[in-house]
Amino acid sequence: MKSIVIAVLVSLTVRAAVVVRAEDPYLFFTWNITYGTISPLGVPQQCILVNGQFPGPNINSTTNNNVVINIFNQLDEPFLMTWHGVQQRKNSWQDGTPGTNCPIPPGKNYTYHFQVKDQIGSYFYYPSLGMHRAAGGFGGLRINSRLLIPVPYADPEDDYTVLIGDWYTKSHTQLKGFLDSGRALGRPDGILINGKSDKSKDSDKPLFTMKSRKTYKYRVCNVGLKNSLNFRFQSHKMKMVEMEGSHTVQNNYDSLDVHLGQCYSVLVTADQPPKDYYMVVSTRFTKTVLTTTAIISYADGKGPASPELPEAPVGWAWSLNQFRSFRWNLTASAARPNPQGSYHYGEINITRTIKLVNSASRDKGKLRYALNGVSHIDADTPLKLAEYYGVTDKVFKFDVIQDSPPDTVGSTVTVEPIVSNLTHRTFIEIIFENHEQSVQSYHLSGYSFFAVGIEPGKWTPEKRKNYNLLDAVSRHTIQVFPKAWAAIMTTFDNCGMWNLRSEGIERRYLGQQMYLTVQSPQRSLRDEYNIPDNALLCGVVKDMPKPEPYII
Repeated sequence: MKSIVIAVLVSLTVRAAVVVRAEDPYLFFTWNITYGTISPLGVPQQCILVNGQFPGPNINSTTNNNVVINIFNQLDEPFLMTWHGVQQRKNSWQDGTPGTNCPIPPGKNYTYHFQVKDQIGSYFYYPSLGMHRAAGGFGGLRINSRLLIPVPYADPEDDYTVLIGDWYTKSHTQLKGFLDSGRALGRPDGILINGKSDKSKDSDKPLFTMKSRKTYKYRVCNVGLKNSLNFRFQSHKMKMVEMEGSHTVQNNYDSLDVHLGQCYSVLVTADQPPKDYYMVVSTRFTKTVLTTTAIISYADGKGPASPELPEAPVGWAWSLNQFRSFRWNLTASAARPNPQGSYHYGEINITRTIKLVNSASRDKGKLRYALNGVSHIDADTPLKLAEYYGVTDKVFKFDVIQDSPPDTVGSTVTVEPIVSNLTHRTFIEIIFENHEQSVQSYHLSGYSFFAVGIEPGKWTPEKRKNYNLLDAVSRHTIQVFPKAWAAIMTTFDNCGMWNLRSEGIERRYLGQQMYLTVQSPQRSLRDEYNIPDNALLCGVVKDMPKPEPYII
């Protein structure tokens, strides 16, 4: 009898151990969001700090980790944080946009809980309400590969996050006032690298240090507000290895155009004479070029960096050709053990084509930006909550935007929430056509997509003959050059309410965005999680009884 009891206890212990090991690791963070005074361009100004830091703390996670972040809003206005590029599988409740979440009221807190499921790569987070991003509050978010899945390059000596972006010295409330009154923002005042510029008081100190003959990984993200940026190192080449969650063919580059919202990972080897060198960032496609630098120092180096900075490229044709050089690494495995090239996206039939044309116009004298003639505004009730509670008729109308632009696009504008209804698991092609003179940049939350083509001119179905249907990079942000188009493809298999937005802050704020809803056909937990128990409620659903939960 005693041996039977022992056997049972051993069996239970083994099963318990299996359960514990099956639970993916948790990372816990507590963040206090406050105002603070900083002088990144040499002028004191109000900024949004995360735990007193600008930029905010780096999140260093690994594929499938559970990330729990308790955010205390100590501002005098509502606040939301979004996790740019994190796909939030079956969980748009954690996306942190005005269309999915009620804001965190002043003096209150909210705990985000999400899993970085089946992803690797370089990402960032930032405040998603109003013009908060213009005040800071952003930081890096990296998702490392699991040890059992090798990356297609040797482990670097160190791993550095580089957040670059244009910056205004005016406060976010002043900038918001400009846009609310009908004015444009105008030219930014400078460029920042990790929250500093060459006008910062400690700009003579090295940003990073490298050891001779060692190779380092730099994760470079454009967290800016308006401009595409060119990123380069003095006297050093960069080897591209990852882009927004995909391993890439490892080409060498002297400089890289990083458009709004985009992230690249590059390897840099310290193979030059040991001394200081400049990291250089400058604006692209602007009449007045803004440039800033940061010092990269060799650990055993002697001597300052040369004042002769490498020149940035000129014109957008150069940038288009660089885009065409980016290729998916078909033999490398990313978050899953199967090679990236085992997914043959080019053999899937397109079930729907959506063509979006951006435009700028005036509504009652005020500047508005639109897609297919409709300019989005956020509702008082988040769109996802209205859908979940079955009260969409009180908040928005589905499909106010058509799959093709009207002939009058640009001449008139309709201002209302934009929600397009997509069928679950359909393979959809989205065309972005830019009739304006400025470069556009778009991000799709909840997904990665295949950037199959960018060309000058207007898109027609015949342009599909020029698509890259073999090794286009899977990513989540795409640029569209002036008087040009870009095409993306993806399978809409992630149920939820997802934001498709311009990464230009004034364009997003003034309506150049929309939401795509992908609903679970059976309201099943196989497709989507239930609303979190701690979800904040507001608008028309605030006092409504919670709907019946989804079941398997």
